[in-house]
Amino acid sequence: MGRSATIVLYALAVVVVVVGVDVLFFRNHLWPRLMANVGIVLVFGAFYLRFLQRP
Repeated sequence: MGRSATIVLYALAVVVVVVGVDVLFFRNHLWPRLMANVGIVLVFGAFYLRFLQRP
């Protein structure tokens, strides 16, 4: 699989997880939802930097 396809799939996974968590857990809670979304993006970013970035 090409590098650009991997990045697109990874970004799609981030979007699916963020929207899923928003809908399932934090529908009417603005600040907890924002904090959870930031945390999810940070975890995905750390995972990308650790395992998917080329050396």
